[in-house]
Parts: sequence; C-alpha cells; structure tokens
Amino acid sequence: MASSAPSPATSLRVLFFFLLIVTFASGEAGDYGLHPRTEKTTHLQLYFHELNFGPDATVIRVAQAPTTDKFVTAFGAVNIVDDMMKAGPDTTSRLVGRFQGVFVPASQTEFAALAMANVVFVDGTYNGSSLTILGRNSIFATVREMPIVGGSGHFRLARGYALLKTRVNDPNTGLVIVQYNVTVVHY
Repeated sequence: MASSAPSPATSLRVLFFFLLIVTFASGEAGDYGLHPRTEKTTHLQLYFHELNFGPDATVIRVAQAPTTDKFVTAFGAVNIVDDMMKAGPDTTSRLVGRFQGVFVPASQTEFAALAMANVVFVDGTYNGSSLTILGRNSIFATVREMPIVGGSGHFRLARGYALLKTRVNDPNTGLVIVQYNVTVVHY
C-alpha cells in the first residue's frame, strides 16, 4: 500500500497553526517583568566594615604573583572579600548586607585596585536584592567614585555610582570602615 504525501495546502495549514500556537505560548510564558516602566532613583548610605586580619578576617588573599612582595602596593595579589555592609559607621550598627567579591591591587606605584563585587542585601526593604560594583578604587583618595553596573531583584537593570569615603583605617586592629553614598537608577 502506497502512502500519499500531504498536499501543499495541508502543509501550509499545519505550519500556520503551529506558528499560531507558538506565538500565543511565548506571549504568556515569556513575561519576565521587562515591560517599560518608570525609572526610579534610589539614594542609599551604607557603611562597609572590613577586618583585614585576625580570626574574623573578612578579606583573604587567595593568590599572588611571584613578584607581589616586591611592591608596597601588593601588585599582583588576588583577594576575596566578604565584608559587612551596615546601616551606620558604628561596629554595632545593623547589618544590612554583604560586600562579596574580588579585590585586586592593579597598580605598581599607587594604592589602587580593581574591585568586582556584589552588595547583597540581607535585611530590610531590599532583602534578597543586589547591586554590582565594578571599577578602579583609589584606596587612599579622599573621595572616590565606583560605578554600579547592574543589580538584581529590587535593583534589576540598575546603573549608577557610589561615592566612597574612608571613615576608619586602623592598622592596629585591621578595621576599615568606608562610607558608601550610593545613587542608583533602576526600574
């Protein structure tokens, strides 16, 4: 028994209905909240608390070049950080997030580093959201600016900047506290 091939009209009908089903299905299932909405600007003041040494250190050197020790700037080292972001400069201030990422001294002659980190909020209005910071940090500049290149949750599609000012840098305890004045545009 010989089978007959479907007619061109039947093939076109099947193709049409298939495309129709795919179009409707993608309209329903593909909604991820990316519809045009009004942009908002959020201003935050956070305080970065870092412990450079001791049993509770929040920064750890994970690699270094053979020549790193030749440079007073620690050029060539790679550090992982899991610092506290608090609501205030006092060590007893409420924890609002974590500053988690990589800090790499990137200059042979000045104290400047490449910082790549997420500020992950763990409390309050922004709990579960994050901001992504990526850029050069001139550590001993009075005020420095870091770009905010993204975010998640409440800060989806974020962009902006953070102005940093060191409040405490205690070589005896290893405590560093930096004020972050953040301006971020998001949906």
